[in-house]
Amino acid sequence: MPRSWTLKSRPAGMPKMDDFALMETASASLGDGEVRVANRWLSVDPYMRGRMNDTKSYVAPFALGEPMQGGAIGEVVESNADSVKVGDMVQHMLGWRDEAVLPAAQVQKLPDLGVPVQQFLGMLGMPGMTAYWGLLDVASAKPGETVFVSAAAGAVGSTVVQVAKAKGMTVIGSAGGAEKCAWVKSLGADHVIDYKDGTSLVKALGAAAPDGIDVYFDNVGGSHLDAALAHARDGARFAICGMIEGYNSGTPTELKYLMRVIAARIRVQGFLVTPYFARATEFYEDMAAMVKSGALTSQDTVHDGLDATPDAFLGLFSGGNTGKMLVRL
Repeated sequence: MPRSWTLKSRPAGMPKMDDFALMETASASLGDGEVRVANRWLSVDPYMRGRMNDTKSYVAPFALGEPMQGGAIGEVVESNADSVKVGDMVQHMLGWRDEAVLPAAQVQKLPDLGVPVQQFLGMLGMPGMTAYWGLLDVASAKPGETVFVSAAAGAVGSTVVQVAKAKGMTVIGSAGGAEKCAWVKSLGADHVIDYKDGTSLVKALGAAAPDGIDVYFDNVGGSHLDAALAHARDGARFAICGMIEGYNSGTPTELKYLMRVIAARIRVQGFLVTPYFARATEFYEDMAAMVKSGALTSQDTVHDGLDATPDAFLGLFSGGNTGKMLVRL
């Protein structure tokens, strides 16, 4: 029988294994225009933590007792739709399960770019689009500018590092621990800050960027955001993608340098990637060219089996991933 993960209880603070339950469901028959997909890869992402709260946000919360959702890559094994054939590899949003039945209009056939299919959940998927458009469109980053990236060893941050270098920018990344910092450096970052080494982030960023930064790509919020405010040049642009530092805490970090938004005329813009899906062709053309040229590389952290999905998700909040966190079925 098909199996799926459900949210059993809403977490208070950091989620626990007891907040999740694995359930079996009867295999659904197909209606007109529907397809059955055998999932091969599942994505877990920090934004899913927000969906575990029963609060109003840009996406509806997970319903207790119902299958959870997330990005997935799978093979069509049955189809009642002319537009999608058995054997097609597709992307969709019914993850956290081993089988999905959904309208064909809600799946996207993977373009033939000659890359492993799981990359469409990472560098060539939503994280890659987030990095690419956040850097180049939201932050309007330009060649010659200095870019600071938090969570630079994550799926989004590592792509920001590489795209920025490919576009002629100076890049400062922040990551936790010597191994991750070495990897970010290998991606081309000009300077890497180890935020776990006990040095003040404000002091460390000042040493790495004595003339300040033009762009901050924020995946973390909190003390990283404050350090970026402290060293922003006049007219700096901040693309606010995520604030993982506060996802499991009810106490926000004090921003001591927030008033610099006024004096330095800093543009701070939060954004979602969904409006950029309509520009997927443009994204694929540029990103695929950089991948084929060797300017971009990716690394995945893979957990095996549907049973491992909650562990993979929880690992996002303890530094358990380098690059994209994935579950392979």
